[in-house]
Amino acid sequence: MKRRSLLKIGWHFLTALTFVASICFIIYGFEHDLYYSEQALDNFLGQFGFWAPILFIIFQFMQVILPIVPGGIGCLGGILIFGPVMGLIYNYIGICLGSIATFAIARNYGTSFISFFVSKKLRDKYQLWVNHHRFHFLFTLAIFSPIAPDDYLCFLAGTTKMTYQKFITIILIGKPLPIIIFSFGLEWIFKHLVSWIS
Repeated sequence: MKRRSLLKIGWHFLTALTFVASICFIIYGFEHDLYYSEQALDNFLGQFGFWAPILFIIFQFMQVILPIVPGGIGCLGGILIFGPVMGLIYNYIGICLGSIATFAIARNYGTSFISFFVSKKLRDKYQLWVNHHRFHFLFTLAIFSPIAPDDYLCFLAGTTKMTYQKFITIILIGKPLPIIIFSFGLEWIFKHLVSWIS
């Protein structure tokens, strides 16, 4: 029990640290004109070369499995850093791979793994879905929605009898819409905020 408490403390610390790092990067972007100048952004990405999109996809992959920072930050980052087309593609690849990985982890490790990362309140709320005979339908609707806690729902789906084939099909078809809405919605808010600040 003590070990579990220490792990939770460590997890919360890592979450806070990553959030602070994200804020620092946003500030860095303002100071170095990454959001205003295409040349400045190209120079920044040039430091990473071929690895820039790969590192971003890995980041999106990991933030689905280990939701340290809000997923919206990654979606916004993809659009700002790589542009609307490639940003959406990299977001889609990373998020889909991460979603499939969460399903596989839950399928192998069960609810004990989920309880470590997800609050009891959220678990209790959506546990009713598992017992519902139309879980697959409800899950599909949630994946198409930009506001559902789909990272957790992917974990939850892994504890059901849903097949890999059905899960992957739902993810690949359902993810584009919420990613597009989330990414461009946050970009619109961000640009208006930047315009207001400047």
